Amino acid sequence: MTPRFLQTSRRAFLGGSAAAAALAALSEGAQAQQPLPPLEEYAPVFLTPAEWAFVMAATARIIPSDGDGPGAQETRVPVFIDRQLAGDFGAATDLYMQGPFTPDADMNLGTQSPLTPAEIYRQGIAAFETWCSNELGAAFADLPADQQDSALQALADDDVGLEPELREFWTLLLQNTKEGYFADPRHGGNAGMQAWVYIGFPGARANFHEWAGRDEAYPLGPVDIAGERA
Repeated sequence: MTPRFLQTSRRAFLGGSAAAAALAALSEGAQAQQPLPPLEEYAPVFLTPAEWAFVMAATARIIPSDGDGPGAQETRVPVFIDRQLAGDFGAATDLYMQGPFTPDADMNLGTQSPLTPAEIYRQGIAAFETWCSNELGAAFADLPADQQDSALQALADDDVGLEPELREFWTLLLQNTKEGYFADPRHGGNAGMQAWVYIGFPGARANFHEWAGRDEAYPLGPVDIAGERA
């Protein structure tokens, strides 16, 4: 049975964060666009080999390659996540990190962990991998797809027993997967603007106002911040 985190159309699942991620890509500082090696040859700058294997496998289940649009692998979402964790996002540069912290407080009170996103990933992956080994007998990347889905559902349902300071791990992983799918390609994900093409987003075009509200598809492909066309 399809896990609950995948029980929706791809457009509905991704659509809620598409505009926010795309606008963030237009407004935030970014690294210069560079040619990237094939995904299997990419050398992570933050993630260890074991962590990279987990991120590769987890994002591939969150946005699978067998849907009606490109998957996380095709759009290089893991590269986006690795780069973000190695940069200001991972270091919580823009977050207030002076406490007091109450990690087990109501989630509606916002972020309460004393850990940076990079630390949450590192410790969260380790804790989740321990759970996978104990409960399912293998590292997450070595599990069959149905067990990977069940494990991610347990993580989403907070049934893995993570410490309170790590309970944002699933939320971050899901959020960053969506962001990597839709962000400008210079951030490492959305390779070839495939996600923008899929949803019909024009990208960084200066003006497409005349097409707003029309009951027809936008006829021109997207353009990224660097001026490249899909």
